Amino acid sequence: MLQKLTLAELKPGMYVAEVVEQSGNLKVKSRGLVRTDKAIETLKKQGVQAVMVDFDKSDLGSEQAPAETEEPQTSSLKPKVSFDNEIGKATKLYDKAKEIQEKAFEDMKAGREIDTGAMKDVADGFIDSVFRNPDALACMTRMRDKDAYLMEHSVNVSIIMTIFARYLGFDQDLIHELATGALLHDLGKIGVPDPVLNKPGRLTDDEMVEMRSHVTLGYDVLKRSGDLSDVSLEVVRDHHERLDGNGYPDGKTAEALSKYARMIAIVDTYDAITATRCYQTARTPITAFKILRAESGTSFDGDLVTEFIACMGIHPVGTLVKMKSNKLGFVVESNYVNPLSPKVKLFYSITNKGYIPPKLIDLAASGVTDEIDKSVKPEEFRIDMLKFFKDVLVP
Repeated sequence: MLQKLTLAELKPGMYVAEVVEQSGNLKVKSRGLVRTDKAIETLKKQGVQAVMVDFDKSDLGSEQAPAETEEPQTSSLKPKVSFDNEIGKATKLYDKAKEIQEKAFEDMKAGREIDTGAMKDVADGFIDSVFRNPDALACMTRMRDKDAYLMEHSVNVSIIMTIFARYLGFDQDLIHELATGALLHDLGKIGVPDPVLNKPGRLTDDEMVEMRSHVTLGYDVLKRSGDLSDVSLEVVRDHHERLDGNGYPDGKTAEALSKYARMIAIVDTYDAITATRCYQTARTPITAFKILRAESGTSFDGDLVTEFIACMGIHPVGTLVKMKSNKLGFVVESNYVNPLSPKVKLFYSITNKGYIPPKLIDLAASGVTDEIDKSVKPEEFRIDMLKFFKDVLVP
């Protein structure tokens, strides 16, 4: 049921379907669940006077969400629906996001206008899914197609950015801006010549200049569109900047980099390290965490790296793990209280070298004696994780 309400009538828990009255020249296209009073104040400052509220999507039975805070509240991070109930929706959303991402690259290459509205719709979908159960989309980011890195990377970075911002307690409107910018952050790569973009070996100095040009190429196109917020554009412009000034394109130093720029640097690097690319094989999340730790204080914000690792978990959702019982499983639900004891779905016996009926175990439950031994790569056991995921997990 849709109903028009003034900003004075808008309350946390209501779902804004459309902005219908506003003053000023900047047109706000905000929609989604209003989670805090701060979000309402932001709409007021933007000149919004009235909105259409969808009461079917509203969540007025829940308590008012706490104001933005630097400290994560684990109770507010608990999934609203089960992984099994969300994974089908997450799969469709992920596939749709890749389609829209592919079209954006095609439009960029052809010199056509980028449909930023479609990207914002994808960001809306990510936020809705993450707030229902972040583990479903997190799992999708680990089910990679080695031939689709460019598209999947931007989609993955947007999902992980959404999960990270939610963990930090950001307002939902701000999360939307961050997620949208993350979806578009590598758009300029379509303007880099294929021999440079897909070169398996080390780039020459001239080739490195061409590769680094992708940031400015994408940023300039998106800025001219006039349809993205400053935060979204900042994510695009600064995702390769580093605290010590050794990043690009502007060589900014710590004092010139916002929290959002520092976040995208971490998320972008993490996903790149854990992906197979033309010049490297995928490394485990733990390896990525070690690299981020080693470069904290120089390239990356140390406090945010700590928060990021806590958000993702020692063994992130979707990670293939070897158990003490000599079985393989993958993590399907994180545990913020005890990161070493997530929920794991077992599916393979190393001893018998064969698949077993999938079994979900909660490593934090009483009476469970099995433990994670270490993270492993699917190639070590000739496991096709993408095929297993589609055949077994997705309804």
